[in-house]
Order: sequence, then C-alpha cells, then structure tokens
Amino acid sequence: MKKLMLTPLALTLMGGMALADAHSVVRMGTEGAYPPYNFINDNGDVDGFEREVGDEICARAALTCQWVTNDWDSIIPNLVSGNYDTIIAGMSITDERAEVIDFTQDYYPPTASAYVAATDGVDLSGGVIAAQTGTIQAGHVVDSGASLLEFPNPEETVAAVRAGEVDAVLADKDFLVPIVDASGGALMFVGDDVALGGGIGMGLRKSDPALREKMDAAITAMKEDGTLNALLIKWFGEETTTY
Repeated sequence: MKKLMLTPLALTLMGGMALADAHSVVRMGTEGAYPPYNFINDNGDVDGFEREVGDEICARAALTCQWVTNDWDSIIPNLVSGNYDTIIAGMSITDERAEVIDFTQDYYPPTASAYVAATDGVDLSGGVIAAQTGTIQAGHVVDSGASLLEFPNPEETVAAVRAGEVDAVLADKDFLVPIVDASGGALMFVGDDVALGGGIGMGLRKSDPALREKMDAAITAMKEDGTLNALLIKWFGEETTTY
C-alpha cells in the first residue's frame, strides 16, 4: 500500500481549500417575521429587502446562499453554535453584540426608531411600552424609565397596542410606517423619533474572518455602484436614508 506523505505546505493548501469548500455554500440565518426587512411570502420562501441584499452579496462573493429561519430570541446563540453561518435579520450593530459576534459594515444606514400608540398623549416615560425581546428598542425602554413588556416577535408588540395591553410600542420606524398607514387611523406615531444603533450589518462568528471579508467586499461594491441604494428605495421608499 502506498503512503501519502504531505509536506507542511501541502497541508496548508489543503486547509485553505477545505475552508473554501466550507464557505462555498453559506447558510443565511434570518427571522422571516420582520417585513419589509425579511418575511415569508405566500410560497413559503424567505422574501424582502434582506433576501435580495443577501442573494446579491452571495452572487458577488461567488457563494451559494441557503436561507434558514430562526426565532429572534435565539438567533445569536444558534449562529455561534453553527446552525447557520450568518445573521441577516435587521440586526443593529451594537458594542454589546460585537462582544459575542463579528459584524460586516452596515448594509442599512442608521435610521430612527419610533413610538406608535392607539391614542395621542400617552406617557412614554412612565407608561408601559412594548418592544421585541433582545432588541435595542427594548434596552432603550428600560433606560427611559418606562415599564417594558417584551414579546418574542414584532407582530405581537403591535397587537398589544391594539388590544390596550400597553400604551405604545417602540420599534424601527421603517417597520412601523406601513402598519400605521394601513391602520386607517387606529394607530399613530407619538413622541419624537429615537436614534439607536450603528446601522444594520450581517452577523458572523468571530472564527470566520475570511467570510466576513468576502461579505464586506461585496457590500462595498454594492454601495459604490448604487445597487444597495436601489434596493433601499425599492423596499423602503424614496424618503429612506441611502448611502
């Protein structure tokens, strides 16, 4: 039987090829419950702004995307555990999250959060405010002195306002605008907009710097040629913040 002798250089090259093979298919983790960022369409597929952004990033990076949905409250632990390779789920870049995972540069610029209520004149600093669990909005409610009532998904935060369980909800304004517009006056924006977070980026394991670099390069190219701005306007309207 012939024995295969591998030199250190050969082992290094094989390690590099194994890394490339491992990343030729990238599992993109998203929530699938935060339109228009990400949602499940009538065909049961992941859809929305982040689906189009993610597919374009993967195409430019010569990677194949596989989309995986995961509940928001466990989305970071399941990334770290290896259940998927990225998070692309409307996740704001924060120092606290960056202690656990890495982020690409932002693919959605810093934008406002906002309060929505069923009536005007609600007490935003002393009342009960709904927010999705584990979001920067939930942290802001606690810091503001109001009472926080958390929900696992964004639809439940809005439903709590409609049912009178809370005084208002705090969430990304771009998520709330179509809900308010479709409410027929039953819901309204109250108080001032709140600036939170450092934009939205893709989350990756700290052990995947090569993958992060590929994603960053694709995002940079999309910013430079206008592709990212076109997708922002398509999904969020002409008034949205662009690069």
